[in-house]
Amino acid sequence: MNDLPHTLADWLAHCERLHPTTIDMGLERVRAVAQRLNGGQGLGVTCPVVTVGGTNGKGSTCAMLEAIYQQAGYRTGVYTSPHLVHFEERCRIQGDLVRPEQLLPAFADVEAARRGGPGEAEVSLTYFEFTTLAIVLTLARAGLDVIVLEVGLGGRLDAVNLLDADCAVITSVDLDHMEYLGPDREAIGHEKAGIMRTGCPVVVSDPVPPQSVLDRAREVGADLWRLGRDFHFAGDKQQWGWTGRARRYSGLAYPALRGANQLVNAAGVLAALEALHPRLPVTAQAVRTGLALVELPGRFQIVPGQPTLVLDVAHNPHAVAALAENLDAMGFYPTTHAVFGAMADKDLRPMFERINPLIDRWYFTDLPLSRAAQARDLAASWAATNTRPDAAASQHASPQAALAAAVAAADPADRIVVFGSFFTVGGVLHDGVPRLSAKHLQA
Repeated sequence: MNDLPHTLADWLAHCERLHPTTIDMGLERVRAVAQRLNGGQGLGVTCPVVTVGGTNGKGSTCAMLEAIYQQAGYRTGVYTSPHLVHFEERCRIQGDLVRPEQLLPAFADVEAARRGGPGEAEVSLTYFEFTTLAIVLTLARAGLDVIVLEVGLGGRLDAVNLLDADCAVITSVDLDHMEYLGPDREAIGHEKAGIMRTGCPVVVSDPVPPQSVLDRAREVGADLWRLGRDFHFAGDKQQWGWTGRARRYSGLAYPALRGANQLVNAAGVLAALEALHPRLPVTAQAVRTGLALVELPGRFQIVPGQPTLVLDVAHNPHAVAALAENLDAMGFYPTTHAVFGAMADKDLRPMFERINPLIDRWYFTDLPLSRAAQARDLAASWAATNTRPDAAASQHASPQAALAAAVAAADPADRIVVFGSFFTVGGVLHDGVPRLSAKHLQA
């Protein structure tokens, strides 16, 4: 195979060309390729695996699990998607982003398996399927103690579900990707519940889970850990506590990740830790330190400077409602500016209706992919919901251009919120975290 790509960028371009559609739900093709790897031995993962599904809170849950297990002395591997700026963000080993050259052998092996040997048919894989196999193969070869995998879309038919989870976590279940997952929470919950395994723990941290999730746990004989029944949490303004089946933590500091929903996510994380405690013991100090040190860009990330800059990948009604709650809790700002870009399939009306009262000036942006809504369409959708005669909107060709316009219009005491698609937040982070100050405004 002398025609193989030589760089990660070339491999990613190759992956984008292989399959006629971007999303093609199903495990048959990706399973066939996985079974050919390592001389027919498969992916070769031997350590415990935690699979995290749900609509919102998956990335935060993965980051907290990673931070705590690292503090407990375990070698950790994490796979998340999508990335904000660089593809390597999708894979972390021992808390560090994987280096591009670390991924190249696995890409080559997946390509060889995809093409097949004598008598084997070539298999077409989507970008997500190919890169998932390459990253999991890289993690499997890294000598890890625990691997945390974030589901890309749904669960039952997602490539991540090739691996049997030793513990599954299902965060919030809400309306998103309805054209693939179904029209309501029950249908979507059924897809999310596909990551459960017989006899293995599944932590459901959604306070009001769809009945389909509970039914599926019963059908497969999973060990269901349900918020409000098997684990509980409570807190005041200073600290919080958690109680599980056999363990409890009191006087915990709030997680370093900001936001109204992070305590729900953290409660699910502690349940997963308890469920896996016989295999991966964790001390109370590791829990406390891990929660205090956890970091995750783009999740209600507040960037110091003037004006205040908030970055959040909220892109569905449930996430935008949480963002609105978090913004409301920040206190008074004379003017709040919002840079917003989203995919064309998003349910925009409830998002705008919830956050409109908090936004004074909108900066709608195009995004560099065909699935994205154009700025003019976002502006039209917003206008149809807007009831504030004092609110204003403009349209821009890129997230960076939209942010520049917001910075130019903002006073130092104002607030700028960049939210929506990963491509929106990633677009303003492309050259690093923006540093805003009054000097920028006068430049």
